[in-house]
Amino acid sequence: MPLDTTRLAAFYRDALLRDCMPFWFPRCVDTQHGGFLHCVDADGSVLDTDKSVWAQGRMSWMLLTLFNTLESRLEWLAWGESGLRFLEHHGVDRSDPLGRMYFHVTREGQPIRKRRYAYSESFTAIAYAAHARATGHAVSAERARALFDLFVKWNFTPGLMPPKYTGTRPMIGMGPRMITLVTAQELATNLGDDAMLRSWRDRCIEEIEKLFVRPELQCVMENVAPDGSLVDHFDGRLLNPGHAMEAAWFIMQEGALRRESRFVELGCKMLDWMWARGWDAEHGGIFYYRDAAGKPVQEYWHDMKFWWPHDEALIATLMAWRLTGEPRYAEWHERVRLWSFEHFADAQHGEWFGYLNRDGSRSTTTKGNLWKSFFHHPRALWMCHGMLAAEAPPA
Repeated sequence: MPLDTTRLAAFYRDALLRDCMPFWFPRCVDTQHGGFLHCVDADGSVLDTDKSVWAQGRMSWMLLTLFNTLESRLEWLAWGESGLRFLEHHGVDRSDPLGRMYFHVTREGQPIRKRRYAYSESFTAIAYAAHARATGHAVSAERARALFDLFVKWNFTPGLMPPKYTGTRPMIGMGPRMITLVTAQELATNLGDDAMLRSWRDRCIEEIEKLFVRPELQCVMENVAPDGSLVDHFDGRLLNPGHAMEAAWFIMQEGALRRESRFVELGCKMLDWMWARGWDAEHGGIFYYRDAAGKPVQEYWHDMKFWWPHDEALIATLMAWRLTGEPRYAEWHERVRLWSFEHFADAQHGEWFGYLNRDGSRSTTTKGNLWKSFFHHPRALWMCHGMLAAEAPPA
């Protein structure tokens, strides 16, 4: 089926600027302590004043990226800089020899929790890179590169990060590889590409394909043994279709940027397999977890419909259609778009609810918490608009 690119480009722009953006801004900007208050209910009222460091970096990146690519609105720049100032003053653990960052802080910036993983560093790195592009500030560019270096050092230096699993049954995850890939892409886009960034992107795609993409099962594993072998236990059989679709479009994007058809083919293969695994044929929407062997999943929320896998599916299906022209991707895109906007969208207050039951009924009125903020949904709207606007004929 062909897509009406002109109509859909307008649809996504309108959803971004007239529905999603007004829900969050300016009311989420913390004018007292800086950064963003993002743990909110259906009407935008604050549920909790604590702040996710992830969210401060992601929201700053999104605002600065919109400033760089959509419209040069000075308020977007100012709000993005507010998030960066909060991160600079409160995001870093000054007692950490490596300068690692916290995950969860109070409204004022007092630390609450620090995680094993270094994703706070990656999300702050992309925010600084976008700021460097917006302002030309060399310090922001330097900070972005330093945080990326810290992120890959922490994630890929053997023995540096405390292991999640004991030596009895060690496993590694796809997450650090896919986030390294997209973080390097963002730095290349905003700061300029170089051999180091390309090397990391090549390495991560190679490891994802070699270790996590499983042709014999036609799926993308979330966790495997360090040598890539399957671990036949709950955690080892776990599939996360939304995560795999997100990784798929990261790889497709690399293929488009570098005109590498093999990357596009790999990303499409990942999307094909995980769409087949993830789409709920009975109720619609994308399952949160599946089991590689078709067995029951341990996590009780396995059949819920979270907002972000649907946002990632919007991007992945549209990108696959743009790059290949295959009709099935256009059909999948429309299927997930119509289901998502029917079930997640809030016509009264705007934005998407975060969590639905399997049948699409609302599980909670939450629209923001330590995980959900102004990131996955606006990124999908912005990217889909951009891809469709590039396809649409001039007005």
